[in-house]
Formats: sequence, C-alpha cells, structure tokens
Amino acid sequence: MNTQLSQNENLLYRTILALVMVATCAALRVAPHPWNFTPVGAMAIFSGAIIRDVRLAFFVPILTLFLGDIFIGFHKLMPIVYASFLVSVAIGFWLRDRRTAPRIAGATLLGAIQFFLVTNFAVWQFGVFYPHTSAGLLACYAAGVPFFWNTLAGDAGYAALLFGGFAFAERFFPALREPSPEKV
Repeated sequence: MNTQLSQNENLLYRTILALVMVATCAALRVAPHPWNFTPVGAMAIFSGAIIRDVRLAFFVPILTLFLGDIFIGFHKLMPIVYASFLVSVAIGFWLRDRRTAPRIAGATLLGAIQFFLVTNFAVWQFGVFYPHTSAGLLACYAAGVPFFWNTLAGDAGYAALLFGGFAFAERFFPALREPSPEKV
C-alpha cells in the first residue's frame, strides 16, 4: 500500500512540475519575441513526453494556446494551428519511455517540420495571398522558410530548457524520479 501511495505521489509531483513548466511557457508566448520564436512547439512535445495522463497531455497545451490567444488575438487558421500542436503532443509520446538527447532533437525537428508544412499549406489553401496552383503552394512554402528557422530555433532552445530543466529536477529531487520498472 505504501508503495502505491509513493508512486501516486511521484506521479503527482512530476505532473505538477510539468504543468508549472508548461504554464511558464504559456506566459513566455505572450512576451515580446521574434516571429515564431516561441516555446509552444517545445511545450507541446514536452507535454506529450512527460504528462502521463493522455487527455491532460493534449488539453494543457491547447488551453495555454487559447489563453495566450486571448491576449495575442485569433485568426481564421487557429483550428489548424491548434491541430498542428496536437500533432506535436503526439510526437512527444514517442519520447515517453526513452528521453535521450538525440530522440528529443529528432522530435523537435519533426515537430517544427510538421508545423511548417501544415500551417503553410493552410495559408495557401485558405488564404488569398497565393494562387491555388502548385507554383502558388511552392511560393507560399518559400516565403515561410525564414519563419521555419525561427520556429526551429525557438523549439530547440525551449526543448533544451524544458527537458534539461526536468532532468535536472529529477536528478536532484528524488521525489520527482520516475520509478524504475522493477519497482512498479
């Protein structure tokens, strides 16, 4: 019984720390920053990797996006942007049991690429800036490349802070360490 209680406490502490870190990212999103250099992609991947409750892992990033958008503003492509970040949460699930630096880097790159592809396709499909031809789609993607680099840089920097900060906390606060499989 005591083992189960300590596992539940461990899960609670880990979840609280993850939620505090995600909330901090949400606050940073509304602070002034270069275009697309935000913690949102890293926050979504981190949520998928760390928050064990699947519903919470998906809900928290969307809630923080929505709350930030109250201050930043909404636009007609928001449902697509939100859906893209849900894909990033799912990418984070791939990291759940093996959070290594190369896997985190790969997930971060994959998240930035899918965000670039999805959101620029939506701009082309639903916007009026580019002709609805293959040349127009190519022009839309080409125009988005500078934003991609900012997205990737922001995701990489914030992923390093989030995953590194969480690993640091796990190392120095035993109550946060994930129980080993043989103890479960």
